[in-house]
Amino acid sequence: MIRLENTSGGAIARAIAEERHQMGSPATGMVLTMLILSNEELASDATEAAVLSARQHPMRILTLIPRPGRGPDHIDAQVMVGGDDGPGEVAIIRLRGDRSGHANSVVVPLLLPDTPVVSWWPSDPPPVPADDPIGRHCARRITDLATAPDVYAAIIARQSGYVPGDTDLAWTRLTSWRSALASVLDDDAVGVLSATVIAEGDNPSAILLATWLRWALQVDVVLTPSTGPGILEVSLQTTQGAIVLARPDGTVASLSRPGVPDSTIALPRRALPDLLSEELRRLDPDVVYGAVLAAVPVPGVSTP
Repeated sequence: MIRLENTSGGAIARAIAEERHQMGSPATGMVLTMLILSNEELASDATEAAVLSARQHPMRILTLIPRPGRGPDHIDAQVMVGGDDGPGEVAIIRLRGDRSGHANSVVVPLLLPDTPVVSWWPSDPPPVPADDPIGRHCARRITDLATAPDVYAAIIARQSGYVPGDTDLAWTRLTSWRSALASVLDDDAVGVLSATVIAEGDNPSAILLATWLRWALQVDVVLTPSTGPGILEVSLQTTQGAIVLARPDGTVASLSRPGVPDSTIALPRRALPDLLSEELRRLDPDVVYGAVLAAVPVPGVSTP
């Protein structure tokens, strides 16, 4: 590890190159640059998750931690390359004082040439991520409704600030649920009359799941709060009876259908590195997420 004090973007780039040279490995095989904009509290976990994702997607990880009003105006950094941290490159950059508002000028010399850039705000994203100086560099801009103190206020912000290329980990957490439900509906040629989602109160993934069902099936969907954990059950009332997918323990789900023996489906709550790896597998705009986000019914706000 190299520690740099009162440094610059150019000096950090040289330190990364020096570490690569010391290891005898060129900076080849990097498929993207990930920019993590985080507070101090979440920075360590976010960086660790990205490092684990880099085992599938070798990348340069730049964790930017603005610290306005904390000491003199300067930039400190820690640089790590390869080794136990995986095949990627990591720079944890703290921008202190007035430099906290100039992350873009630090980042530009550090972007890998001719590769995509992905940004991730573990919390407190800007109102319009695509218009943010960091977000403008990015093909994919990741947020996480699960860290929002007011979920519906955050959804309103995401709706008004959405630009194709935006996505949210609350949506990514639904991939297994959506796949299981889509498979059931493909196997059962029945008409769905209504649906119910039972989940922890104000769970953003549950809100998106209920909206997806309403959007995809064009039926009424009731979201029923519970104590959790997370999403507990989805029930589809069909012309032939109820189809119920229930996951009471957060790991294994049971599926019951009319005229078919009950079965079990592995449906574990997924770790953060797995969610990031999924997002990095495809960087084109997620059209379905954009449509579902726009369709979320927010209390006191009319939706199309």
